[in-house]
Amino acid sequence: VRDLILEKKPKDWDVATDALPEEILKIFPDAIYENEFGTVRVKTNSLEETLKIIEVTTFRKEGEYKDFRHPEYIEFSKNIEDDLSRRDFTINAIALEIKNLDLLVNKKIKQKNLDLIIKNYNLIDPFDGQKDINKKIIKAVGNPNQRFKEDALRLLRAIRFAVEFDFMIESKTYNSIIENNFLIKNISAERIRDEFIKIIQSNNASRGILLLEQTGLLKFIIPELSNCVGVSQNKHHKYDVFEHSIKALQYAVSKNYSLEIRLAALFHDIGKPQTKKGDGENATFYNHEYVSAKLTKLILERLKFPKEVIKKVVHLVRYHMFYYNVGEVTESGVRRFIARVGQENIDDLIKVREADRIGSGVPKARVYKIRHLLYMIEKVRRDPISPKMLKINGNDLIKILKLNPGPRIGQILNILLEEVIDNPQKNSKEYLTNRAKELNKLNDNQLNQMVEKAKQKQQEFEKNIEKELRKKYYV
Repeated sequence: VRDLILEKKPKDWDVATDALPEEILKIFPDAIYENEFGTVRVKTNSLEETLKIIEVTTFRKEGEYKDFRHPEYIEFSKNIEDDLSRRDFTINAIALEIKNLDLLVNKKIKQKNLDLIIKNYNLIDPFDGQKDINKKIIKAVGNPNQRFKEDALRLLRAIRFAVEFDFMIESKTYNSIIENNFLIKNISAERIRDEFIKIIQSNNASRGILLLEQTGLLKFIIPELSNCVGVSQNKHHKYDVFEHSIKALQYAVSKNYSLEIRLAALFHDIGKPQTKKGDGENATFYNHEYVSAKLTKLILERLKFPKEVIKKVVHLVRYHMFYYNVGEVTESGVRRFIARVGQENIDDLIKVREADRIGSGVPKARVYKIRHLLYMIEKVRRDPISPKMLKINGNDLIKILKLNPGPRIGQILNILLEEVIDNPQKNSKEYLTNRAKELNKLNDNQLNQMVEKAKQKQQEFEKNIEKELRKKYYV
């Protein structure tokens, strides 16, 4: 009903009734009833996604919430007002009395006609939810302390609704969030994660993070981010670490970037409080990207994010400090950069870098250096950067060199790859075959020395990056 009043398409439809679950099941024998709360899931066979399953729930009252999550018992009621009184916020405690269900679900009804439905049907609104919707206010039903103690997730939901609808939180409700913020510790990581994702995915994500900090919830959910508040930076930053992270997030939001990029933008500097040395304009944060990546992994694992999301976000945070200067980095250096960060991550890494720049208070997101790097990447992107792209493989070497499978094969392949990264024209079967035969003549010690040189070359580009960054940017 809230969505209808806001002229938004409802994500789902819920029906409340004085009929008992057993009576509902007699009407819909193929419905699903697998809970203790009087909710029956009715299949409609509708082609409309939001109408495929409708949850039909018997009017109910609830007992005391001793664990801040579940009522001790439920009791069925005969009136809708009892049912609405247990809702979280007034905007969600409104019912629409349906006299002609066919009219409401008729495919001919368009969004612009939904207001006609509201006008023609009786709104049951005992807590003035419609008034609060019009005033753009999030307000708890009745006593906010009681509502939050019934289900502590409502602390987060208040903020999520505020940013999702761009509403203000009513003062008593807001103060109650601050007073009861510690109750969020009783809520499972999965439920917290789901609300947090909705905040991050909203158009007002940065306001959501600010509200989490201002209400004291952030220190219980992501204390690592709360620790960034007030941590000043150096002369290359206008804002402290927390403000910078918020602004980086908002840039990612403004560009409608993915969840992974938004999370990376928010967490990319989260290791700075731990790595800060000195103060004032020459403060340093050496290796903060490594620490930030580790903390990001801990946070996302703690909140039970999917493994693929964790892997992606951690990777973006780890490599967000890449350095590129026109004229200093060779084509082989760019190939090594691509091999290290992955071709599939380049675009997203650039987006995180742009968010980082804007979050630092500079006017341009994409400077000439970044445009030139993208040009260089495009130029070399078809060149070999991994053993799989060589014109020769391990099986070939086993046949050519008459060797058994073992570490020697891998060592020779690594040396060949480094030579090909330096000069892609060497990636021919003839050259690689002859070169492999030469390398195989070396004893184990000589071959190990060559492998070490290859590793040093792999690391050379990254070491130069760190050296330049420390010298130029005090990070």
